[in-house]
Amino acid sequence: MPMMKSALLEAAESPFRITDVERPSLGRGQVLVRIKASGVNPLDLKIRAGAAAHARHPYPAILGIDLAGIVEGVGEGVQTFRKGEEVYGMTGGVGGNQGSLAEYAAVDARLLALKPVNLSMREAAALPLVFITAWEGLVDRANLRVDQTVLVLGGGGGVGHVAIQIAVAMGANVHGVDSSSKADYMRSLGATPIDYAAENVEAYVGRLTDGRGFDVVYDTVGGQGLDIAFQAVARFGHVVSSLGWDTHALAPLSFKAATYSGVFTLIPLLTGEDRGHHGDIMREATRLVEAGKLMPRLHPRRFNLETVGDAYDLIESRQADGKLVIDIG
Repeated sequence: MPMMKSALLEAAESPFRITDVERPSLGRGQVLVRIKASGVNPLDLKIRAGAAAHARHPYPAILGIDLAGIVEGVGEGVQTFRKGEEVYGMTGGVGGNQGSLAEYAAVDARLLALKPVNLSMREAAALPLVFITAWEGLVDRANLRVDQTVLVLGGGGGVGHVAIQIAVAMGANVHGVDSSSKADYMRSLGATPIDYAAENVEAYVGRLTDGRGFDVVYDTVGGQGLDIAFQAVARFGHVVSSLGWDTHALAPLSFKAATYSGVFTLIPLLTGEDRGHHGDIMREATRLVEAGKLMPRLHPRRFNLETVGDAYDLIESRQADGKLVIDIG
């Protein structure tokens, strides 16, 4: 069997071991991708630690949820891709699906889309999980419409900065809550920045909406962030959270007859259900990028397979300013 280089994780929290493993063979409906870049997400840290009951991955494991690369071959039944095409998607690293910290992966073709022509491989690998999470919240759950008011909690973060760009592209009036250091960046994306340290939720809801609240509130922070979202939403509005794991009082939401939706982006990878929809969402990402309406923000430092552990450490230390990407090939 042909071999490939990978960053192998043999147990929870163990160091990554760079080693040769067998290159995967193609199954029906799969595409063999020669991986050029692998995106790193905070979720990857939880999977590595074995700390996320909702995101288990059997050991020994090849992690890495997001990839960008080149089609090396197509399996039986695949009509949508050809050898040599550049693709990207959220394709593995959880639930027993091989991840992208390797030179090759055989992935379900339904999860992939053609990479935007105006993005590098590194930029493309930074998008899938955060874009799918943002799109599912704003479009699939909240049914965002033109001229609605949107509040993104954690607007300068991974999901947040993409949610802002999607909402702006859809013609919404967008506001982002984060630290003052991210104000200029959120403003450059088309959002009104709000400094959470300088102004509490009651103050900015009063100042910006005359106390009415926002039509759609996307919580990308979790914990107290979701409680703040319940306070910030308008009557009959919609709160969405990608981190709604805790116990929360629903009274502030209920008294407004508002709606709450959770986003759990891993369902197609864990269950196989509706994988084609993730491919559809990635095609929307390609459309927005090529129209000049979407661009991921990357941390400037570069990593490769040998320094994957350093990338994980940087995220854990909360010092990453933008998405981290591992160069594979």
